[in-house]
Amino acid sequence: MQIRQFLDRPTATLSYLLACPESGRAIMIDPVDDDLALYLGVLDEMKWQLDNILETHLHADHVSAAGKLRRATGAMIACGDAKIETADHLLREGEQIVAGTLQLKVITTPGHTPSCLSYQCGDRLFTGDCLLIGDCGNLSDAGADAGRLYDSITRKLLRFSDETLLYPGHEQQGRQVSCIGDERRNNPLFCGVSRDEFIARIALRPCTIPPHSAEIIAINRRCGLPYSQSTPPSLS
Repeated sequence: MQIRQFLDRPTATLSYLLACPESGRAIMIDPVDDDLALYLGVLDEMKWQLDNILETHLHADHVSAAGKLRRATGAMIACGDAKIETADHLLREGEQIVAGTLQLKVITTPGHTPSCLSYQCGDRLFTGDCLLIGDCGNLSDAGADAGRLYDSITRKLLRFSDETLLYPGHEQQGRQVSCIGDERRNNPLFCGVSRDEFIARIALRPCTIPPHSAEIIAINRRCGLPYSQSTPPSLS
């Protein structure tokens, strides 16, 4: 598997382009609208064909490039949130996304939002805003739930082997990749912290809402496209 990681510096968002080296079929995770030209340039340079665009959740801090990527490449958009109205496919727990020899498994990890997904590809986890490096996603969304987030992380993600690589949805203090062993031993929100303690700690955090989040969410419900350019498909 070939991986390209992209950092959108204004929002510290990390996006991922995965490709099968044998077939050149590719999968994109959490693309950012401002970096669309960069993605298309890499796809063209590497001669990769984008098959799938995956969203980990309905983003509130950046406009998604999913709709424009679909229009440029013919790829299918898949997500776990029915509020993303113009996606092509609604993903479910355990579902497999295939591109060439690549196989990504869907893991439902609600908490940051009610419909967050993580993706497993071999010994790699792509966790979006669920589990971050030394941290977790914020709980400013109207449907956020600290207890469900704790359960998603401790019962699902932290049960992978120590060597499993963690690719989060945001850069943390200059770090862009971690591993499950490091998070299990050193993440201060989960190392020796009970569910009730976690909920209490999260309740003390300031609730930081990203600027223009309501407008961004409205656009991202249409996969990042203006209303006039988006046509809702029938979700499969």
